Amino acid sequence: MELNDASIRIIAELLARKTGQELTENRLWRVPSALSGVFRARGIRNVDQLACLLADPDESALENEVAEALLNNETYFFRDQPNFNTLADTVLPDLALKRSASKRLSIWSAGCSTGQEVLSLAMIFATQPNRWKGWLIDIVGTDVSKSAIEAARQGLYSQFEIQRGIGVSQMLEFFIETGAGWQASDRIMSMLRFQQRNILDAPPSPGRFDLVLCRNVLLYFDRATRVRAFDRLAAATAGDGWLMLGAGETVVGQTERFDPGDCGASFFVPCPLRYASAFRHPRSAAG
Repeated sequence: MELNDASIRIIAELLARKTGQELTENRLWRVPSALSGVFRARGIRNVDQLACLLADPDESALENEVAEALLNNETYFFRDQPNFNTLADTVLPDLALKRSASKRLSIWSAGCSTGQEVLSLAMIFATQPNRWKGWLIDIVGTDVSKSAIEAARQGLYSQFEIQRGIGVSQMLEFFIETGAGWQASDRIMSMLRFQQRNILDAPPSPGRFDLVLCRNVLLYFDRATRVRAFDRLAAATAGDGWLMLGAGETVVGQTERFDPGDCGASFFVPCPLRYASAFRHPRSAAG
């Protein structure tokens, strides 16, 4: 399918308006395949015809369909496993120490896609029952994609999806095989709630989180939009909380709202706060 520059510009502006994402040159190759379902459903022959239809102010439903189709919902369980190891071995123990009085943890996954990331988190808590006994764990997953959130709420995965990132023992412990696929058990789903929400909008309730995950989302934004997103994330992160980005993402040179967290390239803490944590700074605790 040949891509007309003017038509692509209309589609790119639509995507940016609806999601904040930038349709960069290296994403153009997937536009035809991504929109093929919309073309079939609508009887559209090419991108130019689509652009003409999008000019109609009554085609808001088509706008949503196009934006949804262009979103990249690629995800899998325990994506970037070393970072999840750091989360389990360093970040969550730090938060357990800080929140030992309240025994409450609030976690936000911004851009949770179809739910594998938040279910990976829930599995970590479920495999550490002694540490988290008596705790209230609240994990909220948000995504701009309506279809992704609907899938996340179902917690139902195909054989291909369930085998990406977890072993057989985890699969059998936390999922139930059904005729429709592998269903996440109540044991882990009970920690989760989901909302369709743009990261550039106000954060979900409770508004301040002990841990925020925003992985492989910011790379789709231009610099100005990325700064806005970091401002949102900073406002939503507790002063002594943590931010986890995707592998290859960083705050360095991008924002002054976070500093590197000294426990891996993907973990950051809000600044300018420099809190004295006995967990992170054992020498200071010793005097």
